[in-house]
Formats: sequence, C-alpha cells, structure tokens
Amino acid sequence: MKRQATITRRTKETQISATVDLDGTGSYEISTGVGFLDHMLEQFARHALIDIKLEAKGDLHIDFHHTTEDTGIVLGQAVAKALGDKQGITRYADVHLAMDEALTRVAIDVSGRPFLVWQVNFSQPKVGEMDTELFREWFQAFAQNAGITLHVATLYGDNNHHIAETCFKGLARALRAAITADPRQAGRVPSTKGMLA
Repeated sequence: MKRQATITRRTKETQISATVDLDGTGSYEISTGVGFLDHMLEQFARHALIDIKLEAKGDLHIDFHHTTEDTGIVLGQAVAKALGDKQGITRYADVHLAMDEALTRVAIDVSGRPFLVWQVNFSQPKVGEMDTELFREWFQAFAQNAGITLHVATLYGDNNHHIAETCFKGLARALRAAITADPRQAGRVPSTKGMLA
C-alpha cells in the first residue's frame, strides 16, 4: 500500500498545500516565502527520505509566525494520513545528530499521542530573517498534528544555524527509522492495545 497523502489548509492567514510520500527518495519542491524555513524543510525531506511538495502563501507582511506554524500543521497532518493505522512500523527511534560543533538528540514515538519536549536554546533572536523562537512553534505543530511523541534536546552548540539544522535533520533521521517497516511485526500494529491513535 502506498503511504502517500495530500493535505490542503486554507485560513485567512495562510493557504498551504502539501503532498508527502513516506517511501520516497527525499525529493522536494518547497516554497513558503521564508528562505530559512524552506532550507530546513528541504533538509527534513532529504534526510527522512520523504518526498515533499509544499506550497505556502502566508501573511508574511505581518511576520513569519502563521506560515511557520501552519506548515508544521499541514506536514504533520499529511504524515499522519499517509501512515494510516501504522501497521508494521518500527514505531520508536532515536538519533544523535552532529553538525560541526553542535549536537542534538532526537527521540520519537509514533504513538498517536502528541507531545513535545523541547530543550533547545538559541543565543540570537534570528537566523537569517527567521525568528529563532519560531522553531519550537514548528516542531510543536508538527508533533501535535502528526500524532507523535517527540523529544528534541540540543546537548551543545554555538552556531544558531547549526543548532536549528541539527534539530530538523535529527527529526528527519529519527522519523525515517521509526516509520520504516519492521519485518518481524508482520503487518501488526506495534502496540499491545492493537491500535495507535
């Protein structure tokens, strides 16, 4: 069964459409109007091996908040829809992701129970034109709408670009491992409850 989904969300603040293929090659066509967010989502696609097509038009004349949060919502919903009932997935994964001087730990449970623990600090208010406080907003929106428990902790790092990038790449690698089919599950849902919702 193909694990693909398309989600479209339109509000007075943003209009976003996203298509994902969880068993892709990491190809991407991403346009949000926020350069650094595009860069992070491209990294996410490439390292998760999830094909992503995403176009967002938002109220960037106000700030980047709505566009950032709503792309997390839409991508999270698309991943959840593509996963379906989660039969046969590995479910749990964790990774330590290094980039030069920065190291971030990401642990994930594709549980159907959304939760975010965010232990990431930035020393500057912006990376490029993007407010660093918005990274948490994206991860919160993604975790909530994908239905995953997500722990992200930067253990150390000085460069704010590197810190942000280790968070997105760490999520990508952990999610890639967690949604990979486990042949020993033989199509079962990996829970004694018999469901993950």
